[in-house]
Amino acid sequence: MIEITKMSSKGQVVIPQKAREFVQASEGSIFAVTSTKDAIILKKINTPSKEELIKELKKIAVEGKKRLESKGIKEKDISEIVKSARRNNQKV
Repeated sequence: MIEITKMSSKGQVVIPQKAREFVQASEGSIFAVTSTKDAIILKKINTPSKEELIKELKKIAVEGKKRLESKGIKEKDISEIVKSARRNNQKV
């Protein structure tokens, strides 16, 4: 698909509607911008929703808890483990 657009005096460019629809871009869509000597390329970046992030973080937490349990570490032990690791790093 080839469309033509024009840059404003403020450097703004309107992305034609057909191109926006094709890449499913809407207000607030995030783009990475790269350029060469005679080209500017926009790459739409898909960002997860808040709900997707929370779901993923919960999965990570469950996996972390399983790993701790497999090593015999309880949640109450974590604070002391962190303090010990910090003390050991300061001695380096």
